Amino acid sequence: MSFGILALIALAGLGGPLLGMSERHFVPVVVGEILAGILVGPAVLGVVDPHQPTAVFLSEVGFAMLMLTVGMHLPLRDRRLARAVRGGAVLAALVALLAIPAGLLASAIAGGGHAAIYAVVLASGSAAVLLPSIQETGLGGTEVLTVMAQVTIADVLTIVSVPIVLQPSRTWHAVLGTALVAAAVLAVHFLARPLRRSAWVEHARSLSRRRNWALDLRVSLVILFALAWLARKGGTSILIAGFGAGVTVALIGGPKRLSTQVRGIADGFFVPLYFVVLGAELDVGGLFREPSLLELAAALVALNVAVHLLATASTRRSVPAGLAATAQLGVPAAVATLGLAQHVISPGTATAIVTSALVSLGVCTIGVQMLGRRAASGPPGGGLQTAAAAASPGSGTSAAL
Repeated sequence: MSFGILALIALAGLGGPLLGMSERHFVPVVVGEILAGILVGPAVLGVVDPHQPTAVFLSEVGFAMLMLTVGMHLPLRDRRLARAVRGGAVLAALVALLAIPAGLLASAIAGGGHAAIYAVVLASGSAAVLLPSIQETGLGGTEVLTVMAQVTIADVLTIVSVPIVLQPSRTWHAVLGTALVAAAVLAVHFLARPLRRSAWVEHARSLSRRRNWALDLRVSLVILFALAWLARKGGTSILIAGFGAGVTVALIGGPKRLSTQVRGIADGFFVPLYFVVLGAELDVGGLFREPSLLELAAALVALNVAVHLLATASTRRSVPAGLAATAQLGVPAAVATLGLAQHVISPGTATAIVTSALVSLGVCTIGVQMLGRRAASGPPGGGLQTAAAAASPGSGTSAAL
């Protein structure tokens, strides 16, 4: 790894914003980053080696930062969300149940194997994608809050399930490692709560605000990297560490500047680098060399939409709500990254999973836009109330993190 290669990866990361600049057509930034990674990777130009040790490590840091932002943007402190938890839990459970036969069907289409992996991917959601979309449109009301609750629950449960379905033979090992990290997260949470009221901590944070020390960010990164180290020692995935650190911030309620700072360091460098390196790892040619993989990608898209629409229909909710809940990002990315690293899935299978996730971002966008149009026409429970504003990790009381 050289500064020239690092500059090239950073340049490739600009592919996301460049592709997403259209005012008429929404293109998620991650799409451009992954496509740029495919371009500079072995599949096309071959100038970036995704298996180079430094690139691998920086990508792992980016993966941890991605999971940190996913956890931070769970609306765990939104009191209005608590009223929608029951409906959201029912929807998440229905999707999970429907994902089991759907996973078996996807496995049959792909030629057998990985049914549990496909089921977890299909049952997943992405609060990191849905919540900003809802915030941007200012949507509120019972239906939107229920979708938020559904996606939040699905996000948590499927992320925790990823290490288990990837290596079923190490289930207990993964469970114990996850429990170790969870215990550390709880310890940090309960330690931070009294500390945030400490006069010394308040004084230090006040100085940090005036002198631009970014103490909240520094402490958050210490916690993130310590949890990642603990996860590795405990034999579980760093996705649990990153997600746990983010959930800690979400529960305590970090200041707005912390969210801005994390966004700066994560979205400005590490997360784009992660997606560029992930794109470089993908075997796009495999989708076309093996028709079953192309069929798998299409099947995962169709099944994702089907299970979410069936779940919403069975609870008499609207089609737009079901489409909005289809967004997938963190879990498919984790499955691809960890599955390739552990040699559980092939590059072609990883490409099919990531491709279906990218399509789901567009489907989610359509659902949110449809919800916005319904809200503008004044249906019950759909007022433009900016209800999602409370979902931001910058809202609420300041924290010791």
